[in-house]
Amino acid sequence: MSQKKVDAYKQQKANREKIMKKEKRILMAEKLAAVVVCIAAVCWIGYSVHDKVTAEQEAVTQETVMDTSALDNYIAGLNAETEE
Repeated sequence: MSQKKVDAYKQQKANREKIMKKEKRILMAEKLAAVVVCIAAVCWIGYSVHDKVTAEQEAVTQETVMDTSALDNYIAGLNAETEE
């Protein structure tokens, strides 16, 4: 090995602990960012599903049908009496 390579190896060996700490911090930051993104995605999906379910429940309407033929006949009878 040349003297230049030997000196570079010694410098790397001397700074190895510092370099490893920096790499661990970067790895931890990447993991933390991935966890935050996953949590955000799960919360967003959950909120969207909840929003759609509650919207469907509110959209359900109850339809009432009423037979008004008797009332129509009664009013028609009153109108016929007043016209006579």
